[in-house]
Amino acid sequence: MIQRADYVVPYFNNQLRLDKPPLTYWAQVASYRIFGESDFSARFPSAFAAALIALVIFAWGGRNDSARVGWWAAIIFTLSLQTFLHAKAAVADMWLVLFMTLAHWSGYKLLQRPTFNAPHSTPNQGAAVSSPPWAARRTAFVVFYLSLAFGFLAKGPIAWIPLLTVAMTIILARNWQSFRDFRFLRGILLTLAVVALWGIPALIRTHGEFFAIGIGRHVISRSLTTMEGHGASSFGMYLLLLPFYFVTIFVSFFPWSIKLPWLIRKLWGQRKARIIRLRPGDSGQTAPALSRNDLDNYLITGIAIIFVIFTLVATKLPHYTLPAFPLLALLLARHWHRAAAFGHRGSLFRTIAVSVACVWISIALVVPPLVARFFPAYQLFRESRAYLQPNMQFGSVEFEEPSVVWYFRSSVQSFLTRLNKKKAADFMSKPGPRFVIVPTSLVQTFFSNHPQTWRCRGFNIAKGKRVDLTLVLKSE
Repeated sequence: MIQRADYVVPYFNNQLRLDKPPLTYWAQVASYRIFGESDFSARFPSAFAAALIALVIFAWGGRNDSARVGWWAAIIFTLSLQTFLHAKAAVADMWLVLFMTLAHWSGYKLLQRPTFNAPHSTPNQGAAVSSPPWAARRTAFVVFYLSLAFGFLAKGPIAWIPLLTVAMTIILARNWQSFRDFRFLRGILLTLAVVALWGIPALIRTHGEFFAIGIGRHVISRSLTTMEGHGASSFGMYLLLLPFYFVTIFVSFFPWSIKLPWLIRKLWGQRKARIIRLRPGDSGQTAPALSRNDLDNYLITGIAIIFVIFTLVATKLPHYTLPAFPLLALLLARHWHRAAAFGHRGSLFRTIAVSVACVWISIALVVPPLVARFFPAYQLFRESRAYLQPNMQFGSVEFEEPSVVWYFRSSVQSFLTRLNKKKAADFMSKPGPRFVIVPTSLVQTFFSNHPQTWRCRGFNIAKGKRVDLTLVLKSE
């Protein structure tokens, strides 16, 4: 985008990149402007978005329950394994989660009216929670629909799941007046208008190809068929993988997943309001009813919709349910804090939080330098960097990880040429400085009198297999 001065249609390696809308790329452009072009700059926007998500969760929990619930919820989300992994990856997921979380929170605010959410006491505050004033509702209206728009610009129509959460909550509560309060027609037009500011120019310039690939291939086809080997290759395997996310949640939500069975039992046992006695010695006082109140129902509805949708989608990856994590973190924090307030192992949360924070920080500081040698594109670039020239041509055979482009184009102005085995030797025989990355087993076959070479053994993450590569370089 920076080189082409084109911020509407994304390109990668001089070819159209129509997989996703451009909001994440815009954030990375801003990061490049501030910090310069580096791995850190590409990853920083994801970390920044994750920090904003934590702040949103903290504010949501703090305003509805207490500051401590907000803190706990933010910590639960931040220290989850899937968040730890994606908050430092140069991908679009954290921006999607940010705007979906904002939409869910503002949607809940719009639902707070006497017919839906009658005033009730919270466990740590004696004040009643009532419907917000009109000014706050108007702000929530704007935030809700703008969040849907920016979520779409981050990763497409999946960002509109909060609409389903709100609609299902209204239906379950039989709060038909809220349909009128949401002004869905006006709000959706606002969302579409914001998306159209980018979408119409993008569609015109790509002759509709952005819609055909971005929606047709990466939304519809991904939902109905397996893409890139992620999911079921047959109907029988599809049925077998239906519980996929209900199993992987115990890994991706680690370490807090150890409390999920407890939370499920708690929610199941509180289908009907009941009185909970305080600890012995508290003069027989009773605590407020621990029933599933309106916010619980709203959070459960949002979580369930996300899990059901991605369970039905054919292509499956563990991080697809990441948008449910803020809701799940807030739900767990509310009930865990409530139990801790009545003396049920309140120190367990602090112990887990401190321990996991230390582990994640240690991993972040120690592991990357140790595993860097297993990433072949990085190693080959580092070893050959001193010999690279801006006017060099470069190609690759049977190795097409995007990292090849990311690293080498920082020193070389040309674009990566993808070659088959037969064309590798012809490519290197052409005049001018150039280099090619080939499987080591082919080097002697095609380059018996090869120029300078560097060899690297590593792991191709995209293909999930080990690779043995050699970079063959000709300086003139």
